[in-house]
Amino acid sequence: MPHTIAIDARKLRDFGIGTYVRNLIRHLAELDGENRYLLLTAPGDRERLADLPSNFRTVTVRSPVYSLRELVTLSWRLYRLRVDLYHSTHYVLPAVLPCPVVVTIHDIIHLLYPEFLPNRLAFYYAERMIRRAVNRSDRIIAVSENTRKDLMRYFRLSGEKIEVVYNGIDEAFLTPLPGDVVERWLRDLGVPRPYLLFVGNPKPHKNLDNVVKAYAKALELHDFPHPLVCVGDRGGVELKVRLRAQQLGIEDRILLLGHVAQEALPALYQGASVFLYPTLYEGFGLPVVEAMASGAPVITSNTSALKEIAAGYAHLVNPLDVDGIARAIVQCVSDEDHRASLRSLGLRRAREFRWQRAAEQTLAIYRRVLDGEAPAEDGG
Repeated sequence: MPHTIAIDARKLRDFGIGTYVRNLIRHLAELDGENRYLLLTAPGDRERLADLPSNFRTVTVRSPVYSLRELVTLSWRLYRLRVDLYHSTHYVLPAVLPCPVVVTIHDIIHLLYPEFLPNRLAFYYAERMIRRAVNRSDRIIAVSENTRKDLMRYFRLSGEKIEVVYNGIDEAFLTPLPGDVVERWLRDLGVPRPYLLFVGNPKPHKNLDNVVKAYAKALELHDFPHPLVCVGDRGGVELKVRLRAQQLGIEDRILLLGHVAQEALPALYQGASVFLYPTLYEGFGLPVVEAMASGAPVITSNTSALKEIAAGYAHLVNPLDVDGIARAIVQCVSDEDHRASLRSLGLRRAREFRWQRAAEQTLAIYRRVLDGEAPAEDGG
């Protein structure tokens, strides 16, 4: 007997959660032709999902995310739609739950690093919403063992209902581009080769200030021609980055591209001599896997999920150790054998992350919840 499954797809356009939602839905559509899916979308996103099979239907939800209004609106929608299962793709649950719930929690960075939030109220909101999600849900999907352990420690959970489902990697990053295509993208973006690459938004945990300082230190240790290319919306921090670069005397060596089209990222990764991602905390670290899949040698952190994803496949550093990051940069730009080894190891690791597998595991979780199956005692 087919069931009706609702999925919160209102963050479809986001990079992190949006990447998860887009790929999960696409692969569920390939796997499941039996159940009916209702995709709760923001206004204007219906066309992005118009080519899905007939058992997938979009439902527009106009209430903004992270608002009191959404808690009531989602409850009413789920009740009226007679949903058998609701999948919340981030930690905010409706005020009333008329059906079993699966929730995906990507990380709890707001709780572990409250200093990164704009104010104390934002912390209280995040803590309350995540606590409610872990208590009220029938199953929790964590995108890494690190996130699962963070949830267990912070909320003192046994872990029985937390299941780890790794994110996947988009096929675009696994497909080598012709050399002329890479060069055309780099030329259009104004990126000279060789170069070092950083991809990330302006949030404090992305650690860009230490990346810039480590890059300057590396130039003192060893002369190399690579500029540092930074991709991602710099928001209100671009002036700070430029001032830091000017203070260090490297303002002509930093290239801030800002936001670039998703289609440009494979070329940027594939053209990079080294990918830098020594962030302070990640729930999964999708850019690391994307860079690995693209054949870029990776320098990343020995903390959080980054260690879990990249240990043995990338050059790991302490993200707070500027000198250590600088030495890693020097080794990678000066030692071709080291770069070749990281490139080979990274490609091998990236093949282990597939959205099809993530969708298969998620669908299996849906079925267990719908069948009333109790969580495994070991939480695995």
